[in-house]
Amino acid sequence: MSPVTPRASRPAPSAGTGRHSGSLWRQLIRIGFAAGRGGPGDRLRFWALFAAAAALAVVALAAVTAAATYDGREARNQARGPLITERPQEAVALWREAFDAVGEVPHTVVYLHPLSPGAEPPPGLSRWPAPGEVMLSPELLREGEQEGIAGRYGRHAGTIGAAGLVSPSERLAYVAPARAPGAGEREDWRQVRGFGQAYPMGEVLHERPLSHVLLTLGALTGVPALALLVVAARVGSRTRDRRSSLLQALGGTWRHRALVNLGEAALPAAAGTVSAVLPMLAILPADVRIPPTGYLLDSGDLRAAWPMALAALLLSFAVTLGVVVLLHRVERDGTATRPRSFSSRIPRWRLAGCGAGAVVVALSQYLRGTPGLVAFITGTVAMWALLPSVAAVAARRLGGALAERGFRTGRPGQLIGGRWTVAHPGVVVRLALAMVIGIGLVCQLQVWNSRLGEKAAAARASEARVGDTVLSVRSRDITPTVVDELSHALPVGSHVLVLTTDADQRGALLQGSCRALRSLGLGCPAAPEQAGGDDPRVTEIRLWHGPALRAQVAPSALRLDRLHSSLIVTSEGPGRRAEVERAAYALVPAVNVETPVETWLVGAAGKARLNNWLLLFGSLGLGLLLLAGSLSAAAEFTRVRHVLAPLAVLTGSHAIHRSVAWWHLTVPLLVSAAVAATVSAWHSVFFIAVVQEGSFSWGMLAAATGGCALLAAVVGVLGGRTAIHAAQQWRPAAD
Repeated sequence: MSPVTPRASRPAPSAGTGRHSGSLWRQLIRIGFAAGRGGPGDRLRFWALFAAAAALAVVALAAVTAAATYDGREARNQARGPLITERPQEAVALWREAFDAVGEVPHTVVYLHPLSPGAEPPPGLSRWPAPGEVMLSPELLREGEQEGIAGRYGRHAGTIGAAGLVSPSERLAYVAPARAPGAGEREDWRQVRGFGQAYPMGEVLHERPLSHVLLTLGALTGVPALALLVVAARVGSRTRDRRSSLLQALGGTWRHRALVNLGEAALPAAAGTVSAVLPMLAILPADVRIPPTGYLLDSGDLRAAWPMALAALLLSFAVTLGVVVLLHRVERDGTATRPRSFSSRIPRWRLAGCGAGAVVVALSQYLRGTPGLVAFITGTVAMWALLPSVAAVAARRLGGALAERGFRTGRPGQLIGGRWTVAHPGVVVRLALAMVIGIGLVCQLQVWNSRLGEKAAAARASEARVGDTVLSVRSRDITPTVVDELSHALPVGSHVLVLTTDADQRGALLQGSCRALRSLGLGCPAAPEQAGGDDPRVTEIRLWHGPALRAQVAPSALRLDRLHSSLIVTSEGPGRRAEVERAAYALVPAVNVETPVETWLVGAAGKARLNNWLLLFGSLGLGLLLLAGSLSAAAEFTRVRHVLAPLAVLTGSHAIHRSVAWWHLTVPLLVSAAVAATVSAWHSVFFIAVVQEGSFSWGMLAAATGGCALLAAVVGVLGGRTAIHAAQQWRPAAD
């Protein structure tokens, strides 16, 4: 037998030089592939990596979908925007914009008057609309059917094609006025010489920057996907840590260990990445509506982005394998001859980084605007990413106290559970990750949803009280003749009044005929007097236009101040709005017909639609966190059941299994939930201080914390039952 060569003088195998390097690489990869199929918990490991790779690939494809959608929107908006000109000889049409709403969702109404009928119409139109005709986008026609949108602006003559819409969800109308604008009205119209430049209209007016979408997607869904990947990479880590230690003891470098880990993870990672293509293939043939947002994705934009999608899949696959390799590195100091697993301790920089993140969050309230928001987000990412390590340190110290107390009181379950918690703090980190981030996401979503403001709530209550029985009609083109014609065109039981908001600096003044004022219970005062009475319509006008509302019989024909006056149309019952709108639009192009509170309701609805996107991303993120927690718990059960099984023989009772699972799993998770709840409340309060809006729901925090506490109890119960089942089947072996 040849003598053993000392390790210090034995050359380490090379992974990059020599004739046999290629065969060595292939052999190491085959070893990893075989280890992935034959080790303890291999099926759990496979499906965990499969789910993590699929989740990461879905997030990557979602980012590609967002980028492709924005690219398509920008191109179509560039093609349809009007080319404004100041030279009348170049003009081919007159252009004017107005705004309206259907179901509290705003849309743009573009009035067109062609000067050269032979000129090319806007993209999406096969011809110029004839006088009195209107062409609507398919989504506007569908959503406004109940409100009679087809006949609101004129005769419906067709729909706008996809080339003229930035997205299939856009609500847009092209209207040709029944009569050509007169010389005195032309100052409100623009001359256009064609189409082909970016222009703010339609859906573009309300879109968020792509960076905001990607940031929200990354924070609410991407971070949980990475958390799932971290948990999946460490499932069954005890076996891989022992294998890595053996490879290092044999002289293997980090490259050799990486190849073995790559061989083990490549198949499930590849399968998960490929499976993420299936949902994208399902939405390529036709436009798909995304619940709960209601937004229609343009399938053409997605089909055009296939190279970017392929690159995103390859990148997500590489990230998955990279995380697997990085999380299985072994550490060794200068004197040790045995590698040490990372799970045996928690680096101090994690604790310091979490504290630094909390300090940045606290200081962000003193910075206004974008700097304060950037500081808040930066501190938040650092704090939440490293907070589980803080919870693990707290649980580790708690474990030491529990072990000492169990030793003094003679409770073996408490002693063993406490010592396991001290020895394996990384287990607590993985189990606590879902709770910590989950509670934080729930609280942030609640605070964000609360930012609707008191005015929006008051507007919603006002709408419930009077509905559309009070309507405001505003336009710079309303003349006394128009007022008279509108009065005769209104349905029976409707009246026209004039509201001037700053006539003589003494409050709003409501003027109308004696009949109109009496319909509101105001009498017929010849001089302005306080508008009293119990009519709810007057109460709402007073609520939204000032308590010093006065009323007066109009001394002559109703006249409007172009800057400070608007028409008020009152009805005896609800459901007359469509008739009022048809009458008003038939007389005045670009008129604005709305309830006194519609501006607030439209703003609140816009925030609600934004919250739907947050709900979508947040729900996906919470689902991934729940999956991460489930996988981590399952991995812990796999480890615990083999270790606890022999205790049944020594104690003669299964009670110790339940006791150990309780003290090792449930108690540390309860500590983590308490830490997460405390930090979430503190964090949400600072967020409100930064954005200067919103409120915090302590009830929601209590519900989320209670749910986490229940999950902690369930984990302990299942851990005990799993250990008992393993103990019943355990047989001594020569190990």
